[in-house]
Amino acid sequence: METTAAAAPIGSFFPSFLLLAFGTLVAALLGAAHRLGLFYQLMHKVDKASVRHGGENVAAVLRAHGVRFIFTLVGGHISPLLVACEKLGIRVVDTRHEVTAVFAADAVARLTGTVGVAAVTAGPGLTNTVTAVKNAQIAQSPVLLLGGAASTLLQNRGALQAIDQMSLFRPLCKFCASVRRVRDIVPTLRTAMAAAQSGTPGPVFVELPVDVLYPYFIVRKEMVPAKPPKGLMGQAVAWYLENHLANLFAGAWEPQPEGPLPLDIPQASPLQVQRCVEILSRARRPLIVLGSQALLPPTPADKLRTAVETLGVPCFLGGMARGLLGRNHPLHIRQNRSTALKKADVVILAGIVCDFRLSYGRVLSRSSKIIIVNRNRDEMLLNSDIFWKPQEAVQGDVASFVLKLVEGLRGQTWAPDWVEELREADRQKEQTFREKAMKPVAQHLNPVRVLQLAEENLPDNSILVVDGGDFVGTAAHLVQPRGPLRWLDPGAFGTLGVGAGFALGAKLCQPDAEIWCLFGDGAFGYSLIEFDTFVRHKVPVVALVGNDAGWTQISREQVPSLGSNVACGLAYTDYHKAAMGLGARGLLLSRENEEQVVSVLHDAQQQCQDGHPVVVNILIGRTDFRDGSIAV
Repeated sequence: METTAAAAPIGSFFPSFLLLAFGTLVAALLGAAHRLGLFYQLMHKVDKASVRHGGENVAAVLRAHGVRFIFTLVGGHISPLLVACEKLGIRVVDTRHEVTAVFAADAVARLTGTVGVAAVTAGPGLTNTVTAVKNAQIAQSPVLLLGGAASTLLQNRGALQAIDQMSLFRPLCKFCASVRRVRDIVPTLRTAMAAAQSGTPGPVFVELPVDVLYPYFIVRKEMVPAKPPKGLMGQAVAWYLENHLANLFAGAWEPQPEGPLPLDIPQASPLQVQRCVEILSRARRPLIVLGSQALLPPTPADKLRTAVETLGVPCFLGGMARGLLGRNHPLHIRQNRSTALKKADVVILAGIVCDFRLSYGRVLSRSSKIIIVNRNRDEMLLNSDIFWKPQEAVQGDVASFVLKLVEGLRGQTWAPDWVEELREADRQKEQTFREKAMKPVAQHLNPVRVLQLAEENLPDNSILVVDGGDFVGTAAHLVQPRGPLRWLDPGAFGTLGVGAGFALGAKLCQPDAEIWCLFGDGAFGYSLIEFDTFVRHKVPVVALVGNDAGWTQISREQVPSLGSNVACGLAYTDYHKAAMGLGARGLLLSRENEEQVVSVLHDAQQQCQDGHPVVVNILIGRTDFRDGSIAV
């Protein structure tokens, strides 16, 4: 989006304040004596000659918190903080859409365990981020969104790109604040960063009006008239503006702590852990389902993996926990989850919610003992009043709980026949996949076989980013991440368009990893323009686009149930050529030739290693692989 803020003169943010201040003056005069005394106290604390600005305070806090990247789409409201970040060595990465900037910050947050940061301009710059912020909220990802705003005196007065931004983001964020004085920037940002990571992580929003970011001399020039106004009312207005300006900048550059505040991370009580140990010790067919919360700090992923292996309980992995046990681990069960949950006598839901992904709890057997662990109490008990009941509901950090559980069980083991039963079911399901991969399709390539070959040739240092419907739903069954924190999907919100942002954030924070993006052709439409971003910032990624010329996940249900394919049709577009037009490399796969598929994948990998972003446009046919799946 090209917003007018990016090109607007600085005076657009600071129009003449004389008339605008008049309405405020009436109320201000009621406390004139008090304000006058405050004015004189503040004036001597303001360094009028300083060229420093509030953007420097923002950058200082980010650097003190270890922030290495800030994602943005430039706008005049936020220019000072971007310039200050650049001077302090924080890499400023500009995208072609604000939503991509927030998705990239989200990826950094998930992969590093720190706060990902995005900064966008006021008004439409912020409204463009709403989908990504909501996605981060549902995915429990600690993202800091910095938003520009009209100057403090122009709130609710029709200024350029001025809207009620706080009301917009309060329902989406754990913490929202509008900074009203330069000296408040540092404590507000420290509080926001701590809130993003404490308890159940999530996004936070800090609004930074333009007059708290720009230097004193610029703000004063635009705010206070050069010639003293005549008349008593004019002088009163000028006095009010001077007073407001003094309060705005008073104490702005006094030293303040900039580093992180302590985090509040809930922990299971010893009594709860002991009760869970007793329940699990009596189990014959235990099962654990690990979700994204299990990979949150402070427990490192390798320590959690060791604990899960020591526990010896077969497990399903979802979200960011995918890949925790590596590829083809004997304890990792990948298929037939609903059947396995029905057979288990004890189920531990560790960072997993009984929402639509678990059929709202209906896949759980009423004869099973259910232990649920989650940082969020409301999520933990979701639908427990209807379809299921927990034996133990533990509000606490998931990974810490698993470690304590292992310690309490002291090496207890379970009969191997339970794990073998589940693995045999996996093998049978995977045999059906192989059979489907060999079936011919009406045209182009069989997507099941293409994804099998991608799985076989995926490098060990890869991070998988997935963005799409039918093609990605198939990939979830076939393609295995090679380790923990190597799978990025949108999460429970099911958001299309995460791909480019996730890939950008992933590659920047893990430059030695190969980023492989699996796109449906519908979803790829959101991300295509960001290949310009990849080229400009020298960010090499590989995108595999499953191109079946349609919104197949929707048409799979819509056509048989409603008799129409309306709005579901796309074209076999030359996405590889479009990417080449943006400066990336493009490759085409269009016929059933296994050797060609492998050859093109290796070619894409080599070009990526040479520093080029690559789009592989894979023309695919349709199969019955996902018949029966639903999209609502």
